[in-house]
Amino acid sequence: MSFYTSLSGLKNAQTDLNVISHNLANAETMGFKKSRAEFADIVAGSAFTNPKMIQGIGATVETITQNFAIGPIEQTGSALDLAISGDGFFTTKSADTGQVLFTRNGSFTIDENGMIQDGSGNILQMFAPGADPLVDAPVDAVVPATNGTAPFAGLTVDKDGSILASYADGSNVTIGTVALASFISPSGLKQVGSSNWQATGLSGTPGYGTPGDGSYGSLLSGAIERSNVDIAEELVSLITAQRYFQANAKAIDTATQISQAVINLRT
Repeated sequence: MSFYTSLSGLKNAQTDLNVISHNLANAETMGFKKSRAEFADIVAGSAFTNPKMIQGIGATVETITQNFAIGPIEQTGSALDLAISGDGFFTTKSADTGQVLFTRNGSFTIDENGMIQDGSGNILQMFAPGADPLVDAPVDAVVPATNGTAPFAGLTVDKDGSILASYADGSNVTIGTVALASFISPSGLKQVGSSNWQATGLSGTPGYGTPGDGSYGSLLSGAIERSNVDIAEELVSLITAQRYFQANAKAIDTATQISQAVINLRT
């Protein structure tokens, strides 16, 4: 039995090492959120077992929890690099599939069709001018090529999420307001890569609002949120996981020696 008990420890240590390695690999990934493996003990017994005689039979991975603490903010100077100073997620929608994604990575660009997107074909969602976030659904953020007469000249985003398009005749037009999403349980979001998440039954459905409104953070234009991975902290966790692995491997080695001694007694 001790072999299988220690084997569960080895598997857990391997999972812990994988999670820590993933965190370290994404220490420079914009908008990345670190995770932590959490374990639980396993015991064997029935309703008739003396509680003083119940044996532990190992451990298991209970959950891998994401940490959504805000990461360091880096100034970039690019008007379409956006960082959320507080809670909330940017919402994007795939131009091809209509799939809705949520992200903290606010690195956006304008494509040849005037769409504000993340470089992978996912279009930033905004509220049209005059829309009510409690009633109206977000729409694609698209910048008109002209204001009717003059061509597009530039774009700015205010801390309240207002997207202002400038034109060659000096006019400014508010085309909408950046839509932010929130969840009852962000840790229930499903990671899908590229610092994107999908809503699940565990996260709940998204609620939408505008930057600076209620619990939603304000926007910082010309800045971007970096990964919230603390390399020093992860390296300490890596050493701990390594010792955890070594201790369980030693327990298996000790059990092997005891078994061999018993076998030798019979010979």
